[in-house]
Amino acid sequence: MKRGQLGEIVLWRRLVAEFAGSAFLTAVVIGSGIAAVRLSPGNIGLELLENAAATAAGLFAIILMFGPVSGGHFNPVVSFVDAALGGMRWRDAAAYLPVQVVGCITGAVAANLMFGLSAVSISAKSRATPAHFLSEIIATLGLMLVIFALARSGRSQSAAAAVGAYIGAAYFFTSSTSFANPAITVGRMFSDTFAGIAPASAPAFIAAQVIGGGLAVLLARALYPGITPAEAAAVVVPHAAEGSPDGASPPGQVHQPSVGS
Repeated sequence: MKRGQLGEIVLWRRLVAEFAGSAFLTAVVIGSGIAAVRLSPGNIGLELLENAAATAAGLFAIILMFGPVSGGHFNPVVSFVDAALGGMRWRDAAAYLPVQVVGCITGAVAANLMFGLSAVSISAKSRATPAHFLSEIIATLGLMLVIFALARSGRSQSAAAAVGAYIGAAYFFTSSTSFANPAITVGRMFSDTFAGIAPASAPAFIAAQVIGGGLAVLLARALYPGITPAEAAAVVVPHAAEGSPDGASPPGQVHQPSVGS
């Protein structure tokens, strides 16, 4: 099967990018949550707004930083949906998963330390309710459709902004504040702060996220029956081929321009 540009970049480079991006993302989510509570104590609405705004802006920048190398997944559901649609090899998606999880845990520890807290503090914030479960299904489904709709329509260069905007909005239209990511769900267990989640609540969140990803595969195929592996490989953003620092494609391959992430 013909692969997109992602398969042309050596795996270790992609794994480093996924680790670093996942760590930065979790540090942004948890760190901005801690800052929001300190800056606006007792005002939950303002705290959530500050956390959402920082997360949306940070996600946009982080995708731009690391996306040209790994695609900017930072989320096992993105990686496995991409594999299901032919955009990356299943073994590569499996390799992404542990570095995404470890990266998110690392980011949580870094955020705790940056604000003078214990490196690890297991969250006691319970979030496991039927409403949260439904919210995570919908949040994850919507995130996947944003990503893969843009890939199918040739607009992946807009994905960094679109993903950041969607997550910022989903903080408010879902009761779960839109984790939509199993790796960051695990990472957020390690910070007993505003953005944390109790370990007992995490399995339900992860199950809902997997269901949302599965539904996204079915809906993406129904809405875009002609989606090709090359289009799927452009998620979250297009990425340059190994050995082509200027983004030029090797002979015989279609150029997918880098967004610079």
